[in-house]
Amino acid sequence: MGRGRVELKRIENKINRQVTFAKRRNGLLKKAYELSVLCDAEVALIIFSSRGKLYEFCSGPSMAKTLEKYQKCSYGSLETSQPVNELTQSSYQEYLKLKARVEVLQRSQRNLLGEDLDPLNTKELEQLEHQLEISLNQVRSTKTQNMLDQLADLQNKEHMLVDANNNLRRKVEEFNAKYPLQQSWENAGNSALYGRLPSQSDGFFQPLDRNSSLEMGYNGATSNDITVETPSQTANGFGPGWMLWI
Repeated sequence: MGRGRVELKRIENKINRQVTFAKRRNGLLKKAYELSVLCDAEVALIIFSSRGKLYEFCSGPSMAKTLEKYQKCSYGSLETSQPVNELTQSSYQEYLKLKARVEVLQRSQRNLLGEDLDPLNTKELEQLEHQLEISLNQVRSTKTQNMLDQLADLQNKEHMLVDANNNLRRKVEEFNAKYPLQQSWENAGNSALYGRLPSQSDGFFQPLDRNSSLEMGYNGATSNDITVETPSQTANGFGPGWMLWI
């Protein structure tokens, strides 16, 4: 009975996967050796396992020479074109310069923020301090200039408001000078209106006359009939019965 067809998919079992890798790796290396011997061919084989371990076979003098030959055959068109090669080299050099520049700027930014100061020596720290002082002076100068500009704007607005107030006052004075009779009539009307109001002395709030015959508990005695005694104590030490001592 012949072998069944093997389905090509990843082997989930780790042990089976390692055993299969070892068997097929050895078989592939054997096939490469047989091909180089039987056909007089230069064969190079490179294998990396899942753990990153390298397995290689080369029938030539060395793997490096075989790879160099491969690069010449694969990228021969680029090497034959000298301007393109020079452009590639110049672009790569420009890339390296820009990369170095970016690293320097990033390191300088960290230093300005107070980070990564340990590698700096005394001279570099002094230069950093001087640079920070210059930056601080520029910030203060810009802030002062902005405040002066705002103050100038506020002063201009103040002058505009003062001019508008003066114009309004002038218009009011011109109106009063142009129509003096209307103002006098209004003043006279107000004084006449207030003059017609009755006062308290005119009897508006005079009390009504009492009718003695309608009062409840009215005593006919007049004020002349009532005698007021002076507050004096009796013999027993108490005052009169109608007097309340507090």
